[in-house]
Amino acid sequence: MVLSCFDVLTSTSPRSKDPHIDLNSDANCVWQIERNENQTIRIIFSYFKFAPSSSCETESINVYDGPSSNSPLLGQVCNNTDAVPMFESSSNSLTFLIKTNSVAFARNFFVFYYFFSPETTRCGGSLTGPSGTLISPNYPSSYPPFTYCVWHIQTAKKSKINLQFKDFFLELDQNCQFDFLAVYDGLTTNTGLIGKVCGVSRPTFQSSSNGMTVVLSTDYANSYRGFSAQYTSILPDPPEPDTSLTCSSDRMEIVVSKDYLDSFGYNETHLQLNDPTCKPVSTDPVIFSFPLNSCGTTKKDEGHRITYTNILLTVSETDKIITRKKSIQIVAKCIMENNSTVEVIYVTENDLIKNTTSVGRYNVSMSFYDSDSFSSPVLQSPYYVDLNQTLFAQVSLHSSDPDLLVFVDTCVASPQPDFGSVTYDLIRSGCNKDDTVVTYPPIEHYGRFKFNAFRFLRSFSSVYLQCDILICDSTTNSRCTEGCISRQKRAASSYTWKAKTVVGPIRLKRDLRAKLDAFTKSILIVSSTTYRKIISFTEDHLGNS
Repeated sequence: MVLSCFDVLTSTSPRSKDPHIDLNSDANCVWQIERNENQTIRIIFSYFKFAPSSSCETESINVYDGPSSNSPLLGQVCNNTDAVPMFESSSNSLTFLIKTNSVAFARNFFVFYYFFSPETTRCGGSLTGPSGTLISPNYPSSYPPFTYCVWHIQTAKKSKINLQFKDFFLELDQNCQFDFLAVYDGLTTNTGLIGKVCGVSRPTFQSSSNGMTVVLSTDYANSYRGFSAQYTSILPDPPEPDTSLTCSSDRMEIVVSKDYLDSFGYNETHLQLNDPTCKPVSTDPVIFSFPLNSCGTTKKDEGHRITYTNILLTVSETDKIITRKKSIQIVAKCIMENNSTVEVIYVTENDLIKNTTSVGRYNVSMSFYDSDSFSSPVLQSPYYVDLNQTLFAQVSLHSSDPDLLVFVDTCVASPQPDFGSVTYDLIRSGCNKDDTVVTYPPIEHYGRFKFNAFRFLRSFSSVYLQCDILICDSTTNSRCTEGCISRQKRAASSYTWKAKTVVGPIRLKRDLRAKLDAFTKSILIVSSTTYRKIISFTEDHLGNS
């Protein structure tokens, strides 16, 4: 039956309850459904076709809970409605209004409505197990007319749902207007339509989350056996250990993803280091940052390297006798080796071990000081000195490990910061190569020496210093305590860790005085020739390095 605008639908004839509506442009039609008895009206828009370019503001179906469009609005259907809309009245009447825009287009709507009493048994239900079965009413016999069943399926957090039909037979039509099954991607019919099916098939659906809604709707004629379906939950793949380790010469930092812990049912309160009093400094992500000589970190001298190790463990609740959670063990190792810091982290989930590595370097610096007390560093740069002036240099290792020594192995001077041209040895293999060099005994994290400003400052404007630093464990037979050794002896020896540091430039004070004199002279010239020309001071005028 094709409806005309402003019809009042009161007929009890079954076939009058599934009207087709055809509209064109600029329509504004209202229909009223009435029922004399104390019954609820259910209306289903199982097929609707608006103008393709229309919006909800220009073209829509508005459904009202009462005898006119002044009644409370139950809802709206328009071009972007991603569902098979169903509305129920709270009284004996219901009104729906369809308006269209001015675009010439053949709109089609299929409206299915019927009446039911409050005592009507509702079918469907809630399913919350990891798997389960859905069957249509009376299966495998024919389903009853005017069936409307809703199943809500919810499985474990972070899982997905796979719904597979073993048998499926509903009335077939091209648009699934009469009998249909609709599957939604969530726990309501407002969460997006995964699919709508009818006829004979064995469809399969999968949700994007742990919720799914299944709706079966039938009309009054042509009933078949319905369906039998089974759902299963799909657990996510175990996440890769999202952990990282950063090592510096004084600290260790372990980072663990909060999502990774969540996947095993843990949080930051379940993690502890060798020393359980050490707590994370951040909770998302979970970060443990601590000095190398704290939090129960163990140290192992292995000849060519030193390894600092700490273990991050998951601990279960103290009041639980048994647990079904996997235990996680994260073994973090900072390996100080040659001129780098190698970071190794092992993640153990019961018997499963994974590891990742990265590279860092020792944190060393070098500064000049104004005296042999090494209390006041020289902050100016360039450092202007007199020829043959005694210069005091200190190399510092920034580490929290008190059992390390610093030894100045080699120091060379060069007029270029890349040390690619002329070089001059001050110290080589721990041996003083310049008559003015004096090295001080190693003191914990400091290597110290002094020397006199040398003559090739006469030929070059700047001098840079580059030193190779050895870092040793503080044992009596380490390389750092051997002092000067020959090249042959050194080749047979096994020194430990090495770093480079550069300081400079150093310049003669006379160069500074000469530039200041030139600057003063330029000022005098400008003041006496104000209107004759303008002097521009370049880097050569100002003495910039």
